[in-house]
Amino acid sequence: MAKMEVDEPHPNLKTEEKKKKKKKKKKMKVDEPHPILKTEEKKKKKMKMKVEEREQNPDTEDEDEENKSNKKKREKKKKDTVHVKIETLSENPNKISPFVGYFPSGYDPLKLGPETPESESPPQHRVRVFRDVKKTKRLQLVVTPNGSKVDFVGINYEGEAAAAQVCTYALGVLDKQTQTLKVVPIASNKIFRLEPKIRSSGLSENEPSNLLTEEPTAEQKTDKRRELTLVYGTKRSRNQDMKRQSLHPQEHLGVKEDSESKLEEIKPSKEAFDSADAYNARNIPPHDISATTPETAYPLDKIIFKGEWDYLLDILKGSDIRADVYPSFVCNRIHRLDNIEDEVEQKKLACILSYIAHLIKFKDKHSMEGVSSAKHHKFPSILSQKFSNMFGESELRRLSNEKSDLLISYVLVLSLFVDDFRSDPTDITKDLRMSVVAVRPYYEHLGCKFVRTGTISWATLPTPLRFPKIRGKRRR
Repeated sequence: MAKMEVDEPHPNLKTEEKKKKKKKKKKMKVDEPHPILKTEEKKKKKMKMKVEEREQNPDTEDEDEENKSNKKKREKKKKDTVHVKIETLSENPNKISPFVGYFPSGYDPLKLGPETPESESPPQHRVRVFRDVKKTKRLQLVVTPNGSKVDFVGINYEGEAAAAQVCTYALGVLDKQTQTLKVVPIASNKIFRLEPKIRSSGLSENEPSNLLTEEPTAEQKTDKRRELTLVYGTKRSRNQDMKRQSLHPQEHLGVKEDSESKLEEIKPSKEAFDSADAYNARNIPPHDISATTPETAYPLDKIIFKGEWDYLLDILKGSDIRADVYPSFVCNRIHRLDNIEDEVEQKKLACILSYIAHLIKFKDKHSMEGVSSAKHHKFPSILSQKFSNMFGESELRRLSNEKSDLLISYVLVLSLFVDDFRSDPTDITKDLRMSVVAVRPYYEHLGCKFVRTGTISWATLPTPLRFPKIRGKRRR
């Protein structure tokens, strides 16, 4: 089939049509106003609106001027720069670092009252600092406004001050004349939260007001700790707490009355009084004067309690026995465990050696010479609490002479159990950081006697126990 030919427009006609379209677009652009003219018209409209508003409200003119002046001041403040030399002052043990107090109640000490004129100076405040006589680290900051019965009191041993220190604080003082900024560090326990308290009428101004609650006793602290462990503690900590309670059971009121009535009927013997007096005066572990064997002379059950044996199995479980971890007395006798076939006797000897190690490390921890050796030693919680009650004192880091002598006596008695009551004191004296001559009176004080064979003096424990007479101090 033949193709249909379509008549196409002439190229000249195409160009003419394009020109016509361009002319139409130009006409459209000319009709629209220029953008610069648009902005000028808008400005004129805004000016007219402002003039009309000022005619209606003439007070707004002053406000506009004030706003403009405030903006200028802010711009000037932003532009002002001061070059300052920073001096950091370190803590001086002979000088007290500054105290910082803040008012969480919203009280402003520099704010004037509604009736006082602005020309007057801000109200004066009396600031006092009180220190505890016994516990010198406890401080109390009291701020009293003039003529007010309200004291703002802050303490550094309870609340926020007693919490863990997460960040450090510093106080900066700028001297504009010398252009120096002095920065002084502030300890976390020197930042006081000043709470408003009403002063009682019978108090003296020179004494701190009794605004704080009394410090809880040791029994109340243990009860609170026990409640927390029961609610939030782990299963292991609860079991430890139950065992600790079983070691020190509390008597019921009815049972206590019955026991007191029965005790009144019993007539105490003179020997019992003598043994009790000897125990208190000699400062030695629990003992039995009438015992016929060395094992019963110092009962082991009264030295190591029933619930403590399960926490002394570190040596039996095969822990790393090294000279820098365990005392030399323990290291020199650890091989005896392999020769014991009876499991009960093997466990007994391992637990006694572990108990001796804990006692020696506790002594090192609270002495000047052996602090480094006991730095990484881990005490079972049940023994740590027991040793703190028996030998330690909360206010002093070092052991007193009386408590140290008692601890040494416990160590020597247990060493006699390990050596079958025939002990060579050379290595135990080295662990106690003492000489053989210095330890000899402690053995004699326990009722021991020395037997010499060749060059070695052996400490033995004959029964029944016979103690040397206690010599009292002469009166001058």
